[in-house]
Amino acid sequence: MLKRFISFMIYGIIALGVLGLLSRLFNDPIGFFRNILIIAIVAGIIYMIYTGLTKGKPVKKEQQAFRKAARQSKKRLKNRTSKKDNVASFSAAKSSKKIKWRKKTDSHLTDHRREKE
Repeated sequence: MLKRFISFMIYGIIALGVLGLLSRLFNDPIGFFRNILIIAIVAGIIYMIYTGLTKGKPVKKEQQAFRKAARQSKKRLKNRTSKKDNVASFSAAKSSKKIKWRKKTDSHLTDHRREKE
């Protein structure tokens, strides 16, 4: 019952807000758009200040080069270990199989076309 009441209250507040925006739009459209523009400008300024503060200091080119080299080194090391794992698994699989020796026949030495004649 309480959840129903809260949902009705929320829908009522939203409906009153939409009704207020529409009445402001029809009664004073210039003031409405001026308020929207002011809100957008203030939000943009706040966003620019936030991104400026959270971005930190600009990274020097040397630091960027070091980070790039570290990433490449990690990638190279990862590739080496994965290749070793593949070689180890291949050799283990090869040794576990029994090697079957088959006797080669001499059929590849005869000419089958002469036999048909």
